[in-house]
Amino acid sequence: MSTLLYRVLVPLFMIVCAAPAALAAEDKMAPTMSVYDVLKGGGTIGWVIVILSVVGLALFLDNLVNMRKQKLAPPDVVDEVEALIEAGEYQEAMELCEAEPSLFTNIVAAGLPRLNASFEAMEKAIKEMSEEESLKLFMKLGWLSLIAAVAPMLGLLGTVQGMILAFKVIAATKGAAEPADLADNISLALITTLDGLIVAIPMTAAFVFLRNRVVKTTLDIGAVIEDIFERFRPTKS
Repeated sequence: MSTLLYRVLVPLFMIVCAAPAALAAEDKMAPTMSVYDVLKGGGTIGWVIVILSVVGLALFLDNLVNMRKQKLAPPDVVDEVEALIEAGEYQEAMELCEAEPSLFTNIVAAGLPRLNASFEAMEKAIKEMSEEESLKLFMKLGWLSLIAAVAPMLGLLGTVQGMILAFKVIAATKGAAEPADLADNISLALITTLDGLIVAIPMTAAFVFLRNRVVKTTLDIGAVIEDIFERFRPTKS
């Protein structure tokens, strides 16, 4: 058994060790592809995908900055609102919420006018405003999801276009086309697919990351607001 393993593993080990050198030698002969080649080879559809990538990056950076807890519920505003409500200065708290619009203050401002109503009515108003504010955030994130879905579809469109053009060349030459005659169109087909995937993969990851952050942040802010208004819950007699 040991002899058999020796006969199998030693040649396998030699092949594995020799593979990097062989690949390196092959890489020296293989053509390289620059970013310019990718942009140029994608044609019009490739440029549309590039524009989508720029828009997607801008959206990601904007949401990354503005969908933080510090933006949606500024700590100093939270402390000041809570202090005013605890002191019974509800009108001042309402004015502060109107002067400092954010997810936190918008939700609090929905509950404050109903302090004289039933606790259930105030709770309902807070819940409805929370859902509305959350929906606004997810609608902004929806654009990232749209780009992530459209980019590979555009890549597929470019693939189909390139294959159609390649078959047209074959038809025009009555089947006598050389590989070099088809290379440009096949390259177009593959490069647009590559462009679409290069955009779609990070956009999908960015969307999931921001979505999870929004869910966690809105839950945290909701817990803070619930604690603020819990003092108005009627005690059971």
